[in-house]
Amino acid sequence: MIKSLKIFLMGVGTLLWMTACQDTLTEHPDSYYEKEDFFTSEAKAEMGVIGIYNVLPTLYGDSEMAFGASDDTYYASGTNTDNARRDIAHYMLSTTNKYVEAVWQATYQGIERANYMIEGIQEMQGFAENEKLQSLVAEAKFLRAFLSFNLVKYWGDVPYKTTSTGSYEEAYQPRTSREVIYDQIVDDLDDAKENMSWANEASSPERATQGAARALLMRVLLQRAGYSLQMDGTMTRPEEELRQTYFAKVIDEWEAFQENGYHDFYEGGYEALFKSFSAGELHSKESIFEVAFYTVDGRTGARGYWGTYNGPLVAAPGIEATETDKFMGRANALFRVIPEWRDFFEESDVRRDVMICTYQYDWDKTLYNHVKKDNIRNKKNWYPGKWRREWMPLGYKDPNITDVNYCSLRYADVVLMAAEAYNETGETAQAWKLLNRVRQRAGATEITSANYASLMKSPKVYDLPFIEDGDEAGRFRTALYWERGFELAFELQRRFDLLRWGVLGDALQLMASKTVVNQSAEKSFLAGYNFVSGKHELFPIPLDEIQVNYCLENKNNPNY
Repeated sequence: MIKSLKIFLMGVGTLLWMTACQDTLTEHPDSYYEKEDFFTSEAKAEMGVIGIYNVLPTLYGDSEMAFGASDDTYYASGTNTDNARRDIAHYMLSTTNKYVEAVWQATYQGIERANYMIEGIQEMQGFAENEKLQSLVAEAKFLRAFLSFNLVKYWGDVPYKTTSTGSYEEAYQPRTSREVIYDQIVDDLDDAKENMSWANEASSPERATQGAARALLMRVLLQRAGYSLQMDGTMTRPEEELRQTYFAKVIDEWEAFQENGYHDFYEGGYEALFKSFSAGELHSKESIFEVAFYTVDGRTGARGYWGTYNGPLVAAPGIEATETDKFMGRANALFRVIPEWRDFFEESDVRRDVMICTYQYDWDKTLYNHVKKDNIRNKKNWYPGKWRREWMPLGYKDPNITDVNYCSLRYADVVLMAAEAYNETGETAQAWKLLNRVRQRAGATEITSANYASLMKSPKVYDLPFIEDGDEAGRFRTALYWERGFELAFELQRRFDLLRWGVLGDALQLMASKTVVNQSAEKSFLAGYNFVSGKHELFPIPLDEIQVNYCLENKNNPNY
């Protein structure tokens, strides 16, 4: 499993990645490998592939958590500019935002590592007959596709290549059309799924499998079929004939899941699934792919913040340094929930109290312990609840750091993606069946034509003037709009759902105009006021990159 391999990687550091560019030093550290010396065994090749995985915690430990906090379900607390998470969540972005720059750099670092490993392993002696080496290339291609997809979602047309960089001149590339990048992503995932095995009970979701490649391909195809901001400032999507091709391919991938039959909902239920994430348990049936976090000492390694930055507030424990194994660490709670979402759920829906936490933990000096404080009346202090300190084992290495993984691909998402594709290809009856499977697991009422208005219209939820629901397909789109929020909130997908549906600005403005956290003079959820259509659908390319890469011709993304 990756968590154990991360401990090993802490000792070897960057031994591989110095070889990706020419080193002028005459002497190398003991851990340095020349390229021709490195690709000599399966073990070394696997170590190099694990080095690609090791980029993901850098991205998802903190920075990309903020990239998702710019939708209509949650926001960053505080409205003063910080050139980081607040500016992202509240659409106050500048080209020097340090989080945007960090994600840009780490994403390209991961792609460079993937390119390097794919080339090196494919050149190894006996590669054509060695299934282990072929599976390692498949993993590297999955990771390249995973990171390349993020480039397209975040920045659109970007510099891109699939060869490793041998000189500084090769590092500078002009923009590549996102459609060309999408073609490469699809090719990589098609290759990956053919050369990786399906998961089983013994699998770790911290390593990519055939199911991960297929699930990611479904996500890529749906995003590609939707709207995106072009360089001329317009929002466009493909012609309908091409969209239908993408939807049909999504259904093909879903049928492969059905044929294999392993992946399914977690047997313990929805709440137990998220408790298990916080507890550090690994379950490969519903959890298809996770970004792994692990630190031995709280200072080094893959440092995570899941459940501290985006969980309910927990005060710092006032304890002796020798007692850290007996108490919860702290949780800064840097994000807040749009409180109206709690009322959108049915009382029977178990996801409500998992999604939204209405309490915090204070430190009681007299009791010498944390005590729960009810915030039910103070809606500005409601928190994302899917990851929580109280669900983690007692003890901590650093009060702010956790070993909680981020689940990027989950079976429930696969079911809802398949449902969307069925609806868009005219098979709305099948789409309802799949959506209602997700609701059934949650204890929510199945949606039918008879009860649609009572569940998916005002006053139960907000009416959506930007989605036409005059026919059955439109009613399904409305239900899916809410269902993906109920099921997948804070899992870093919703902003991109709203974007590909072409309703991101509308959704932000709707919520900003209605939420109680904006009813006072000190408004908390600024996204709907600050969002600029034709600009904020993409992030800015970092100013440093614009200045250094002459191939970009000093042109940033639209309106930056």
